[in-house]
Amino acid sequence: MAAVPLAPPAAPPVRGASALPWTAGPVVAFALVQLAVVVPGSSLGWDEIVYVSQVQPGTPAAFFSAPRARGISYLAAPVAALTTSTTALRVWLALLSSGALFLALRVWRRLLPPPVLGCAGLLFAGLWVTTYYGPRAMPNLWCALGALAAAGWLLRAERPGGGGRAAAVCAGGAVAFVTVMRPVDGVWLALPLTGAALLTAGLRRPLLWAAPSFGVLAGAVPWVVEAYTSYGGLAARLARASEIQGGIGAHFAVDDHARSLVGVTLCRPCDTAWNHPWTAAWWLVLPLLVVAGTVAARRAGRGRTAAVVAAAGVCLALPYLFTVDYAAPRFLLPAYALLAVPVAECVAAAFGVVRDRARTAGRRRAAYGVLAGVIVLHAAVQAAVLLRVSERSRDRHRELAAAAAALHRLDVRRPCVLSGDEAIPLAYYTGCASRQVGGHDGSTTADGLASLGRRMPVAVITAAGAARAPEYARAWPAYVLPGGYTARVAPRG
Repeated sequence: MAAVPLAPPAAPPVRGASALPWTAGPVVAFALVQLAVVVPGSSLGWDEIVYVSQVQPGTPAAFFSAPRARGISYLAAPVAALTTSTTALRVWLALLSSGALFLALRVWRRLLPPPVLGCAGLLFAGLWVTTYYGPRAMPNLWCALGALAAAGWLLRAERPGGGGRAAAVCAGGAVAFVTVMRPVDGVWLALPLTGAALLTAGLRRPLLWAAPSFGVLAGAVPWVVEAYTSYGGLAARLARASEIQGGIGAHFAVDDHARSLVGVTLCRPCDTAWNHPWTAAWWLVLPLLVVAGTVAARRAGRGRTAAVVAAAGVCLALPYLFTVDYAAPRFLLPAYALLAVPVAECVAAAFGVVRDRARTAGRRRAAYGVLAGVIVLHAAVQAAVLLRVSERSRDRHRELAAAAAALHRLDVRRPCVLSGDEAIPLAYYTGCASRQVGGHDGSTTADGLASLGRRMPVAVITAAGAARAPEYARAWPAYVLPGGYTARVAPRG
């Protein structure tokens, strides 16, 4: 296959130490905001408890459903294996994610001018969803950082003096890392990167276009092996994963994702009132900024770089926008990380136009002020949402801790079992195992729970506003817990 030029010759690579402060600045801000705003007093979310409980000695492992992958459990293990402190885990992940962001940005130092690189890092790190998930044991941010590094390494591998085979191997390794975290993201990342390499180098450089595919295959090995050891085979796991996610198919979730940016971490179902649509203003103009930035990058000799990274970002967004029938802001983090590059090109071009075309110093200052004002307004919106979501997490921590203390007063202590609504988070805070009758975690039966209740404390939890308790537990003594929960404790003996 012949090479197909997509852009004018690339600009000379960016070299020297001048890129370091532009890279380090957004990273330091990212770390400080995490430690000051998100970490203090936060709770472990439902999904986090599932991942952390797999590697925390003495904590009963929560049910690990078919769609999940264990990559984030590996990252949490060094601290989770030593302590149950949520704060310690948060600090570890905050520092780790900040360091990973620094490394991912450094991959791009030979591809982008320092101001564009710094702007891209700041735009991505400045999103509330990026900062909120920096210290959390969730895989999506790590997929984003891996995707950013993979695209940078592949683009460097194409260039003379960019690292060649070593850069291609690094690109494949980054794709493998993403696949270990979330296999579906690894596949959707490899597709555009492979296509871009084929368009540029044809079949003459097999390592370049094969690296992303080999990365997917290598990263998927643990998930595939587990499919055969625990889920009845690969086809069975894929079918079960689709069922748990509501059925993968043709679903329009664009509006759900826009609504979730108000601070809804899981919009399922997404039927709440959209009271603050201005929180999605940046999201609605994002496609225009990406197009404008790609055009500006082409004029600066970086058109191919912007086009490849924009295509990869769009590919990573497509499955969540059009195949899943619910939304969570974290799903699009990989797309945001990649699209930050062309958007940064757009911002840099806008400042360049003002510098070159403003006829007087007064007009130049006024134009700069308008551009800076828009950026500050965007940052203020992101900060407001981040503060609200972080405070909600602290409220959740207090609620779960109070409910767990009330269960302890009812003599529901380890070893014990909880079932029903919010069983996984309450079980983690109480020190119990969680078991469900039916649903995704059909790990026991009504008779099985009753039998356990003769040997250890067993409680069925119903949340405020929920339907009546299960029929098998209606005769059990009921106790009201903080947070509006009701616990029905199985009779002993």
